Amino acid sequence: MINSYQFGVIIVNGRRYTSDVIIYPDRVDDNWWRREGHSLSPQDLKEVVREKPEIVVIGSGNSGLMKVPPSTCRWIEGKGIRLKIEPTQAACQIYNQLQKTHKVVAALHLTC
Repeated sequence: MINSYQFGVIIVNGRRYTSDVIIYPDRVDDNWWRREGHSLSPQDLKEVVREKPEIVVIGSGNSGLMKVPPSTCRWIEGKGIRLKIEPTQAACQIYNQLQKTHKVVAALHLTC
């Protein structure tokens, strides 16, 4: 569960993170870097897809500056995975609701 989020800082299950994270059902990857910085590519989400979630929630940053190109959306959805993309504050709230009833993974950009 995401306890709180503010620009550059997220607390997940009581633990504080200050870098972008991917939240899996059983762990948090706090070493998530994208190849193109503010553009999300399929390569950035290969491990996420291997997890076989029902839903992937993308937090596009505090101001929503990280972009998810249509080709990346098609790639994820082509795997039978639903996708939700929102600025990170809203994405955190969506994740907290969905994780109660679905297998969900969140990939969250904490700044910008």
